[in-house]
Amino acid sequence: MRNAVFNSRAVQDHIDQVAREQTKHLSGKQAKKQYNARRKELEAMAQKIIAGCVATQDSRPKLRFLLSAVDLLLARLYHHGVYIEENQWVELKRVAMHAEKNNLPLILLPAHRSHIDYLVINFIMVRLGLQMPHIIAGENMDIPVLGPLLKAVGAVYIRREWGNDVMYKTVLEEYISVLLSRGMNFQCFVEGTRSRLGKLLPPKLGILKIVLDAFINNRFPDCYIVPMSAGYDKIIETSSYAGELLGTPKEKESLVGLIGNASLLQQRMGRVDIRIGKPYSLKEWMQEQIQARGPMDLQNNPEDKALILKSLGYRVLADINAISPIMPAALVGTVILTLRGRGVGRTELIRRVEWLTRMIHAKKGPVVVVPEITTEELVDRAISIHPDLIGMQKDKDILEPTFYGIDRFELSYYRNQVIHLFIDEAILCASLYTIIKKGGGINDQRMQYNDLLHEIIFLSSMLKIEMIYKPGGVEANMQRALDWLIEHKVLQMSEDGWIGLSDEERSCGRENYDFLCFLIWPFIDSYWLACVSLFTLTPPSKSPQNEPIFVDFKAFMARTQALGKTLYYQGDLSYLEAVNKETISTAFNRFRQSGILLVKQYKEPKPWSEVALDVKYIPDRYSSVLVPRGRLWDLAEHLGKFRREGKNRRDNAAVSSRVLRLAHELAEENGELSANQKNLQKKMAKAKL
Repeated sequence: MRNAVFNSRAVQDHIDQVAREQTKHLSGKQAKKQYNARRKELEAMAQKIIAGCVATQDSRPKLRFLLSAVDLLLARLYHHGVYIEENQWVELKRVAMHAEKNNLPLILLPAHRSHIDYLVINFIMVRLGLQMPHIIAGENMDIPVLGPLLKAVGAVYIRREWGNDVMYKTVLEEYISVLLSRGMNFQCFVEGTRSRLGKLLPPKLGILKIVLDAFINNRFPDCYIVPMSAGYDKIIETSSYAGELLGTPKEKESLVGLIGNASLLQQRMGRVDIRIGKPYSLKEWMQEQIQARGPMDLQNNPEDKALILKSLGYRVLADINAISPIMPAALVGTVILTLRGRGVGRTELIRRVEWLTRMIHAKKGPVVVVPEITTEELVDRAISIHPDLIGMQKDKDILEPTFYGIDRFELSYYRNQVIHLFIDEAILCASLYTIIKKGGGINDQRMQYNDLLHEIIFLSSMLKIEMIYKPGGVEANMQRALDWLIEHKVLQMSEDGWIGLSDEERSCGRENYDFLCFLIWPFIDSYWLACVSLFTLTPPSKSPQNEPIFVDFKAFMARTQALGKTLYYQGDLSYLEAVNKETISTAFNRFRQSGILLVKQYKEPKPWSEVALDVKYIPDRYSSVLVPRGRLWDLAEHLGKFRREGKNRRDNAAVSSRVLRLAHELAEENGELSANQKNLQKKMAKAKL
């Protein structure tokens, strides 16, 4: 394999091109001598890259050892077993046999929730008699002992980013193309990294682009896309995820940290459920896309190719969402976090879990069912697996066991595994909340269809890279969600187009409507926090106010999270999880797309970036004090309309005014340069000399 990649036309042509380019200013014997010397250097560089990323798959003893170790690890951690749907396995086996017969690869695309994904999915593949896939993994996983072992059974270690390193890009593209052309199974995580939130992340399209390019360039005739998802009663990393999301630096992976934690190995984490989507032909999917969209020039038109690539990425995520099993912990955690009050009695908890299960079934979502176990027993099992997240009050003077969230931030990971099933309904309910929040009589808490649609369009657009929507557009999704909510007696619509809560929903204390709002409110809080944090990018009061001032993004993120924690503990932010940097980063990306946030990126000494407000969004000042007006203020006010009612929450201006005071204090620090910015200034000063 290494020789095939090294001697390929693509790699050799690149080496030749670079060597000629770097010696073109020379002539005669000196040119030839320098050309040969440079070729040797480039060849050594290519060989080093190949040695780093190409899997060996050369040791059956290592494979047997790893399988035995994984078998033991899974048996200890997930004591209730690893399960797979028989009909899904039968279909995968059928497609795999057809693919192998025709020398076609399977492209396995699982959700990425845990480091255990690497182990459990491929353990299942081998145990069921399928070819072990080559697995794309970050080079941070190439750690002593474990790294070489995994590489021997198919791990392909790659950089997170390769930027302008054309040699690296050429070698990696050629390696993957050779694998696919030889019909070798291939696995990567389309999200690019583990989700710290519980829901799927937006797709990272780098590896899929290599696959698509290889197909378009006829490097292989076809392949089968296989969406996959592993559901866990308990994720081993949720505690570290919560810390990372709140700003704690990510710990470097190590063998001890991953599987050698003695206390971890003593835990009993329930079961794992593997779900496999229906495999489909990439060639047939491409033909369907071209037929639906019209003629496309995928060879020469980058825009056409980018459109197809993005469509493929989101199709895969939608397929994963459709098969992702909803585990008992997700049911219990969701109920606890979507009820008002400090806790919930056991009877009420069981009733709401049964209701949520019915609603998920109504959405055709896959709920994990344990035969011959009642809902009561399922709830008790989920609680027993999470004693650090779900507490129980059972004193002598407590009339019934009452459960509450000990660590609501960490528990939200399990709630977020449900949100994709109800995202359209949640956005609709949050949009209706903009009027319900104001109170008044029944007729005061209604909206006309077009007014509701206007709010839904705004909120859907704001969250469009955060959430995965169904195809068809915003209005079609709204109508489908509205029909569902009316069918399940949450909302009602009058003949003249007024939409409001149904009589049945009012009689049950708005519990089902609130459930849907509670699913989306933490994300709305995150986007509102990200928006108001932009006020801190205002130029200092003594600086020109019509010029953007750039701030190191790392410092800006730390500042945003500090602002969020302050607002949370002061009661102006309802959810601590709204301070998580993953959602805030996505919100900033959305603001960048909207032209509100300017971003400059640099590669030295390490990749870093700085951000500033577009001039049109720089807030106004009066006597050096930030004042509540302007485009950014209007955006923050609009987002605030959807937020959960709380301390002064009906009066958005009262909350925003307190934020402006804090933002003013932080903005005065914008003249202070970070170490990266100081180095950049020195470099620019030298360049001028």
